[in-house]
Amino acid sequence: MNKGNKLYKKAKNIILGGNMLFSKRPEVFLPDIWPSYFIKSKDTYVWDMNNNKYVDMICAVGQSILGYANSKVDNFVINNIKKGNMTTLNCPEEVYLTKKLIDIHPWAGMAKYTRGGGEANAIAIRIARAASRKDHVAICGYHGWHDWYLSINLKGNKKLNKYLLRGLDPIGVPKSLSNTVHTFAYNDFDELERVVKKFDIGTIKMEVSRNSLPNKNFLEEVRRLANRKKIILIFDECTSGFRRNYGGLHLTQNIEPDMAMFGKAMGNGYAINAVLGKKNIMKKAERSFISSTFWTERIGFSAAIKTLEVIKKEKTWLHLCKFGDYINHNWINLSKKYDLEIEINGIEAITYFTFKHKNHLIYKTYITQEMMKKGYLASNLIYLNKFHNKSIIDKYIKDLDPIFKKIKFFQKNNITNNILEKKVCHDTFKRLN
Repeated sequence: MNKGNKLYKKAKNIILGGNMLFSKRPEVFLPDIWPSYFIKSKDTYVWDMNNNKYVDMICAVGQSILGYANSKVDNFVINNIKKGNMTTLNCPEEVYLTKKLIDIHPWAGMAKYTRGGGEANAIAIRIARAASRKDHVAICGYHGWHDWYLSINLKGNKKLNKYLLRGLDPIGVPKSLSNTVHTFAYNDFDELERVVKKFDIGTIKMEVSRNSLPNKNFLEEVRRLANRKKIILIFDECTSGFRRNYGGLHLTQNIEPDMAMFGKAMGNGYAINAVLGKKNIMKKAERSFISSTFWTERIGFSAAIKTLEVIKKEKTWLHLCKFGDYINHNWINLSKKYDLEIEINGIEAITYFTFKHKNHLIYKTYITQEMMKKGYLASNLIYLNKFHNKSIIDKYIKDLDPIFKKIKFFQKNNITNNILEKKVCHDTFKRLN
């Protein structure tokens, strides 16, 4: 009996959406089979409710680059919360973390913290609108679930179809927000320029990278445009931060934003997100009400302080890039071996492939189904952590090889029936870039 699957069926009746995060729903991986819940984890291993042990080759959603249950981070957090997590007074760790983040990003002068990335994005928009005194925002990327972002799809617009969820209905989003947020495609400066000319844009918000790195001069052109039009430029680095270098990816491009957000990897599994900004911009929002009880708890700040310390000491980003490249190389070799056309996207530390075939979702589901039998949580995407080493990856590729061979057989013989034991997985959301 699959205890996790049984529990998830109960959850769907009592939890809105079945769980808290779309990209961790079982339907995204292996409907009616996925184990759904874990009882423990360590390094890159996960145990389900039936006590089955898996090598996690997904590590969604990239929050633990130092591995699950990292003893250095966990012990630091535990020692701090033994002294108390929340009181009438504030925890000093919020000041220590801010100093550390500003030292890493010298362009910044102030910070604000949240627990979730969506909250951080919403705060950044509030601050930017307060500073620019303009409502209109140009965006390029996935920036959370809040009203300001989902308003893109109001009044019959389906602009998020291409970038987020197909057919997303912005029900519950105030119609008065319609036509205040406008999309542009990643690496398409001409489209951004057209948006800026058409609307009174006060803020440009974008992910520095997701599916690819920026083209030469793209970020520089965006920065020049923002300067010329007095637009506030925000980089959403909740996902990309600390994966290719120590700090925001924008540091490798020598382009300074006016604001930036960081999360996920920064806390190694603990809830902490940061909004950094230039002091003159942040201070313009001092009269705006931005406040929440649990933004003051000690756990997230403590986790981030220790996580950044370990990342810097171990240069974790070098490991992620090295073995991300190694996985890509092996995926390419497998595709050539069996004459399967795939496309690889993402930065090295967050890499994924897609079968360039009409049945790509069936093949993706088949990989998850068959690899699970071999003791893996696997899909077509990997958020690497420091415990994904050559030994683990070599065995993963060896076990993936016969599955690619079968997929070639399915393609060659146009077989779609009886490949899957249950249903095909749902298509996950996509990003603007």
